[in-house]
Amino acid sequence: MRLLVVAIPLLLAACQTENGAGAPGTSPEGFDAIGKSETIRFTGTEPFWSGKVSGESLTYKTPENTDGIRFAVRRFSGQGGLGFSGTLDGAAFDMTVTPGACSDGMSDRTYPYTVTLKIGDDTREGCAWTDAQPFEGPEAP
Repeated sequence: MRLLVVAIPLLLAACQTENGAGAPGTSPEGFDAIGKSETIRFTGTEPFWSGKVSGESLTYKTPENTDGIRFAVRRFSGQGGLGFSGTLDGAAFDMTVTPGACSDGMSDRTYPYTVTLKIGDDTREGCAWTDAQPFEGPEAP
């Protein structure tokens, strides 16, 4: 198994409040603020990327591939957020989604989740939202 697949759950499990309680949206079973049936949409800049994850399927888009690449992912829940792992074009793909106000730096939107994405050796940061927990700000900035 890839080291990151092991490391991400440990990092998510370590996210706790000062009094030892789990982060917002956690239960004894792990992070539960985003249901398994919800679609998570995500976006990032420099380089621009976006996509969505629904169930065990993730679609990753770039300006060079606006239709995106769809591939299988495994979802796991830590005490401070969610993780998704799969393989994109032969490279390890690992993404965490954690609660916290996030700005994409390009629009006047505020998103409810932050995203850390690692594709192979490349790490990117972005923002995420769901239909139940939408971003705040203009629909089309």
